[in-house]
Amino acid sequence: MSHDEEISNKSGNRPFDEVLGVYASRRKLLVGSLTLAAGSFLSGGSAMAAKGGKKGPNGPVGQFREGLSNFTPVPVAEGSGPMPNIAEEYDYQVLIPWGTSINGGPSYDGDPLTRPTSQEQANQIGIGHDGMWFFPKNRRSNDHGMLAINHEFGDNRHVLPAHLLDEVDRGGQTVYLPKDLEATRRSQHAHGVSVVEIARKKGSWQLLNGSRYNRRIHVNTEVAFSGPVAGSDLIDSPWPMMGTVNNCANGYTPWGTYLTCEENFNGYFASTDSNWVADEMQDRYGINARGFDYGWELHDPRFDISQPGNDKEANRFGWIVEIDPMDPSSRPIKRTALGRVKHEGVALTVGRGGRAVAYMGDDQRFDYIYKFVSLSNWKSMRAQGLSPLDHGSLYVARFNDDGSGNWLELTIDNPLLAGKFATQAEVLTYARVAADLLGATPMDRPEWTTVAPNGDVYCTLTNNSQRTQANGANPLAPNSDGHIIRWRDSDKHVGATFEWDIFIIARDTHSDGDERTFSDPDGLWADPDGRLFIQTDGGQKKGLNNQMLVASIFDEGAPGELEVKRLFTGVSGDEITGITVTPDRRTMFINTQHPGNGDPAVTNFPAPQGSNKIPRDCTFVITRKDGGIIGS
Repeated sequence: MSHDEEISNKSGNRPFDEVLGVYASRRKLLVGSLTLAAGSFLSGGSAMAAKGGKKGPNGPVGQFREGLSNFTPVPVAEGSGPMPNIAEEYDYQVLIPWGTSINGGPSYDGDPLTRPTSQEQANQIGIGHDGMWFFPKNRRSNDHGMLAINHEFGDNRHVLPAHLLDEVDRGGQTVYLPKDLEATRRSQHAHGVSVVEIARKKGSWQLLNGSRYNRRIHVNTEVAFSGPVAGSDLIDSPWPMMGTVNNCANGYTPWGTYLTCEENFNGYFASTDSNWVADEMQDRYGINARGFDYGWELHDPRFDISQPGNDKEANRFGWIVEIDPMDPSSRPIKRTALGRVKHEGVALTVGRGGRAVAYMGDDQRFDYIYKFVSLSNWKSMRAQGLSPLDHGSLYVARFNDDGSGNWLELTIDNPLLAGKFATQAEVLTYARVAADLLGATPMDRPEWTTVAPNGDVYCTLTNNSQRTQANGANPLAPNSDGHIIRWRDSDKHVGATFEWDIFIIARDTHSDGDERTFSDPDGLWADPDGRLFIQTDGGQKKGLNNQMLVASIFDEGAPGELEVKRLFTGVSGDEITGITVTPDRRTMFINTQHPGNGDPAVTNFPAPQGSNKIPRDCTFVITRKDGGIIGS
C-alpha cells in the first residue's frame, strides 16, 4: 500500500544502493541480467540440498533435482482481467470471503446496499486478508486444522454504508470518515485476526461455523504484554490493554503458535487538535496529525494522539503478537523483546544450540532488517516456563561493500545507545531510532523473510522510487520494481556476521516476450524442496494482475537464466498475499486482498462477474489436479 512508501528515516545512514553499487561492480553485474551470479558464494546451496533427508518445518526435505516446477505457466495474455487464472495443471477453490460468519450469525454476501454492523463484523471474517498459517489437528492432519489469518486494512468506503460516511475535504483531497461511534466500531472490527477451524469434506474445504475454536481478535480485544517493555511507563496509557491492528504478514513458532505482525499502526492515530505536532520519536514512526484518514480519532478518543497519555497508547502498537490457535480462551501476547517497528512479517528458525531465531523486515522506504536470537535452547526455556520470545538479543543488519554483513545488537550496554536511552525497554520501544544510531543499512522496503532448507535467508525488497544514484553496473536506482536479497549467517544463525548476495532483480524480467515478468515482490516462502514462492503487490508489467510465481533457490544457471514460473494471477486491482500449506504440501492457501480496490465496476469476485456485488477479500485453496505437491 502507498503508506509503506513514505519515508520517516532521516538518519543519513549509508543507503543500500551505495553498498550494492560497489558490490555489484566487483561482481561484474551486467545490465539486463536477472541475477547476481546465482551460485557464487552461496554455491554450497545445491550441494547441501542434494544430501536430502533433513526435516523441514512442514515435512521432510526432498533431494534437489532438476525441474522442480513442471507446470505450464499462466501466459501473460491470460494473466489479467476480473477473474483469477491458474496454471492448467491446477485448481482453486474460494474460502472464507470477508463477511463469512464464524460463530453461527449472519454472513455478508457483498450486497452493495448493506454492510455488517459492528456486532456482526466482530463475529465474521475480517477484511484485508494477508499473512496466515495452517495449524493441523494433531500436528499432522492434511484435512483438518486451524487457520489463523490476518486482516490488514479496509477502506472506509468499502467497509461502511453510505449513510455512515461523512465526505470531508482535507487539504484539497476528498476523504470519507466514519459518521459516529458505531461506524468507527464497524471499521475497527473489520481489522485484526481471525482464527477459524476448517476441514476438507467430500473434496471441498469448509469453515466449521460455530466451532469453539473460532474467534476474532481486533483493536478492542484484550491483550497482554511480555518481555522487557511489559510493566514499563512507556506503555502506561489511560486505556485498558486492548488490541492489535494493521496485521500484515506473519510467522509461526516450532511450539505451535501464530505470530501476527503489526505494520502501519501509525495511520490509525490522528489529532483533533490542529496545533498538535509530533515529537522526534513519534515522527520516526510516521505518526502525524492526519493519520491515514480512517477518522477513528473523531469518535474514539483512544486514537486521538493529542489527548494526554495517548503517546503511550501508540507505543502499544508496532509489535509482534503471539496467538495460541488451539486455546480460544488465551489472550494474544505482544512480545516486546522482538522490538517495535512496522513489522511486515517474521520467519522463525532454530539455530545453533536449539535457540529460536527470528528474521524480520521493517516495511518502509530506507528502513531495516532485524534478527532476534533467544537466550538459550527454546525447548529448555519453555520447560522452565519462559518464553523464548521474551529473553534474547535483538540485532539490526549492516550490509558491507564486500558481500559481508554485521548484526549490530540493540542493547543499552552499547555506549552509542546509552547516551540516548535510559533503559532496554526504551531501546526496544524506539528500535528504529536505536538502529539509526548504530549505523544500520537503509533498505528498499524490507517485507517478508523466509529461511530456505539449506539455511539461507531470503527477504523481499518491494521497491523504492527514491533511489538517486544509478550507474551502469547497478540498475536499482530508482528501484521501481524491487528485488530479493539473500544471506547466510555465521554460526548457524546465531553469529554476529553474514554473507549476502542478490537472488533476483525484478525489473530485469521485463524484456519483450519474457513470460517470467514480475514487479514488487512481497509475499515469500521457501519450501523444503527448494522452491521459492514469490507473491507480488504493485503495478505489474504487460498488463498483468498481481501474481504468485515459483523459482528454484538452488538454480545455478548463468545470469538471466533463472527459471521463474507464474502459477497464479489474481483479479484486477488486488494484491496476492498470504501463503501456507498442509503438512503434505498438497494443499496451499493464499489470499486476494482488496480485489478491484472495492469497486464492483472493476470486478465482483468472488461473486460471478456482472452480479453487481462488492468484491471481497478471500482465501484460495490451491491443489494440483493429479494430487501432487504444490509448485511441482
